[in-house]
Amino acid sequence: MKALGQRQLVGQLIGVAPLTAKLPDGLGTTTRYRVSLLTDLGIQEFMLDEAESVQFVDPALRAKVTGALAAISTHRARDRRRLNVEIKGSGKRTVRIGYVVEAPLWKTSYRLTVDEGNGGGGGLLQGWAIVENMSGQDWNGVELTLVSGNPVTFRQALYSAYYVDRPSVPVEVLGRVLPKPDAGAVRAAGRPDEKRLRKRKPAPPGRRPAAKGLGFGGGSGAMGGLAEMMAEAPPPPGAPPARPAVSREAATQVLFRFPGGVSLPSGGSLAVPFVNREVPARRLSLYQPGTHSRHPLATVRLVNDGATGLPPGILTLYERAPKTGVVSFIGDARMTTLPAGEERLVSFAVDQKTRIGKETSDTRTISKGAIEQGVLRLTVVRRKATTYRVKAPAREDRKLLIEHPRRRGWKLVSPDEKSVELAGAKYRIRHQLTKGAEQAFKVIVEKPVTETVGISSLRLDKVLFYAGSAELSGPLRKAFAEVAELRREVDKSRREISRLGKGKNGLFKDQERIRKNLGNVSSDSDIYRRYVKKLDAQENELENIAEALEKENAKLNESTEALAGYIAKLKI
Repeated sequence: MKALGQRQLVGQLIGVAPLTAKLPDGLGTTTRYRVSLLTDLGIQEFMLDEAESVQFVDPALRAKVTGALAAISTHRARDRRRLNVEIKGSGKRTVRIGYVVEAPLWKTSYRLTVDEGNGGGGGLLQGWAIVENMSGQDWNGVELTLVSGNPVTFRQALYSAYYVDRPSVPVEVLGRVLPKPDAGAVRAAGRPDEKRLRKRKPAPPGRRPAAKGLGFGGGSGAMGGLAEMMAEAPPPPGAPPARPAVSREAATQVLFRFPGGVSLPSGGSLAVPFVNREVPARRLSLYQPGTHSRHPLATVRLVNDGATGLPPGILTLYERAPKTGVVSFIGDARMTTLPAGEERLVSFAVDQKTRIGKETSDTRTISKGAIEQGVLRLTVVRRKATTYRVKAPAREDRKLLIEHPRRRGWKLVSPDEKSVELAGAKYRIRHQLTKGAEQAFKVIVEKPVTETVGISSLRLDKVLFYAGSAELSGPLRKAFAEVAELRREVDKSRREISRLGKGKNGLFKDQERIRKNLGNVSSDSDIYRRYVKKLDAQENELENIAEALEKENAKLNESTEALAGYIAKLKI
């Protein structure tokens, strides 16, 4: 390497070291680079920013550096690569090369026009695909095919070099072997996996996964969050799209091929039609309490009776007056992916002409009971009844669809499940509303619950409840009536023991008071003799209480044993 400047240096490059230097007047720091060369006079250094020129002396090395800089300049554009394609064979022929590049997600904008009142039960569905040319090149007569689906895509840095980390192992030195202790072995219980793996042939090498594909989108929420995008403004009412796309259903996606070439300048966007046909569409009112508690949503039941699916997007709805033909905007709706042969509910406004209120009650009913080993087992049916009170519009009939929560473990009792739709965690229940009428609809769900309780731990009031419950069988009520009689004897003895104990404690406290007073009066006084006489009477009373407690405790033990014995023998 040769460096020219304040002095001329020629030598072999040893290294370049960064140095941090302070700027004058405390303005901060800067980084300078010190270059070390091995010259005929030894190792010499110079600062790179002080050199006038630096060049490689070796012509071959200089040519390599020049070529590398030219390659960097040629491929300076982002994500641009130069590929050399080698085609073996002979003869003149046409070769097509296809490639996959990243492109913006294409979006959809729909328009549905229905007649006022929706008497015909249909509507005109029109859809546009909004595409953007972000390729950096103008499109001139490009054949455009859009794909609606949610394919699995990856990105992989194929141009980056990766190395496998290798563990370091010590150099083997004879005479210093240190084997690890053996902890024993256990024979494996059969080896079918090893046999299967030995017989299995290696899989053929697969194709490398491509990056995100051009045109994948149209409602693929995982790839672009289309549900949150606002719809592009559709064409003016009454302007049907010309020559819509030709659609084709694939295994996991729908392809829309647009006839004729598409021209679009770089950085521009374009709306191209891909659907324009009549579809079955019925208007109804959908009640979702979580969305609006008082009014249902004006909704259209849209059926895809076509041969291919429709991608998700924003749906703008218009209403056409039957007499004048005037079309007016009535709302926007979000439509999810609509496969062929399926239907979707699209809600576009609040139906303020229809009012709904609801009331909920929760009851418990014993359906079955059994006693065994002193344990009462009850099957209790929990019943939740929700009453929907609906006020229909004054001058219009309505088809109402109520969404009712569907809980795990609960069974729908009313209405009949055969007349109800299931939508995830919701029941959808249909009702026909007559104009101006007030109607009430009841939805009942039930859930059986098993409860167990030890009979000996029940209080008397709970035992009496079961003894008089009409929900239990006759033998069970009779058994609880007997348990109640035995429990009364037990409780009676306990109350008597408690009363005697309180009296005993009261006498002890009074005797303690009298003994304190005896220490403060003369033994020859009348009050002293009175205290002694009272103590003597209390001692007699305490002896009577002790005898009564002994008898009552024996009685309590006897009644407790009788109750426990009766409960243990019960089996109903």
